[in-house]
Amino acid sequence: MEWNKEELDAITRQVLAQIDTENFGEEGAYNLRYNGTAICHGDTEHIKIKRKTDRQGIDVYISGETRGEQVHIPVVLAVPGMTDIVYNDFYIEEGADVTIVAGCGIHNAGCDNARHDGIHAFHVGKNANVRYEEKHYGEGEGTGEKILNPVTEIELEEGAVFTLDTAQIRGVDSTVRKTKVTMKENSRLYVTERLMTHDAQTAVSDIDVEMNGSGTNAQIISRSVAKGTSKQNFHPRAIGNAACHAHIQCDSIIMEHAQVASIPEIDARHVDAAIIHEAAIGRINDEQIMKLRTLGLTEEEAENVIIENFLQ
Repeated sequence: MEWNKEELDAITRQVLAQIDTENFGEEGAYNLRYNGTAICHGDTEHIKIKRKTDRQGIDVYISGETRGEQVHIPVVLAVPGMTDIVYNDFYIEEGADVTIVAGCGIHNAGCDNARHDGIHAFHVGKNANVRYEEKHYGEGEGTGEKILNPVTEIELEEGAVFTLDTAQIRGVDSTVRKTKVTMKENSRLYVTERLMTHDAQTAVSDIDVEMNGSGTNAQIISRSVAKGTSKQNFHPRAIGNAACHAHIQCDSIIMEHAQVASIPEIDARHVDAAIIHEAAIGRINDEQIMKLRTLGLTEEEAENVIIENFLQ
């Protein structure tokens, strides 16, 4: 590796730990972006990372011979007033099997906003299997906001499988997530989105899935908890242009004075497009609280247990 972890300051190590990427580089390829600059990266025999020359970001080339390897691309932003925009492209060859882990942590101790926009594009070859995990985290006692606006674009070739697992852990004041997926014959998509907001935070998630080939299958599951006066808005959309199957499920727990809007949309444009959607918003069940309190938990502890299990 090109650097020593011990040389990073305490804030950076703490943020890396919160986004579960502290041990990146131990196995597989890696690239660390710190305060708007890519400070190190490492390749493997089957995975090559190249920095873009026309704008901020990297191109990641994943060979079809890749089996069970990982790519870690954490981002740390610890400078108030900075807007960091990065464009990352992933080229996954036919037959590859890879896990890509992205995490962004913002530490803002100042009065100006700190913002990171990660625009990620995945070009997934035939019969490739990709798991993409993305985790967001914010901290810092400053009055400036911590803002994360991810954009994810996914192109699936015939028979490709893509699993998208996203989580916003805590501390993010504002987020607008946009996800767009196009699917060819017999490709499969699995999306799991977990989100919790509190205080006056806001979160928007728009997901568009175009199922353009016969035999495509998509599953989108969103689970969220809204506290305080926070506001959440979910708009997943599945478009069936061929014989396909899709299932959209949005479940939310609302607490205190929060607001949640869930608008799943299904659009069938083929007679054999089978698309289902479900949405539910509700409070924590009082009976669940009482059962846990009989085990010796306080009301707050009982709520935390329920929320933790709900978001798993």
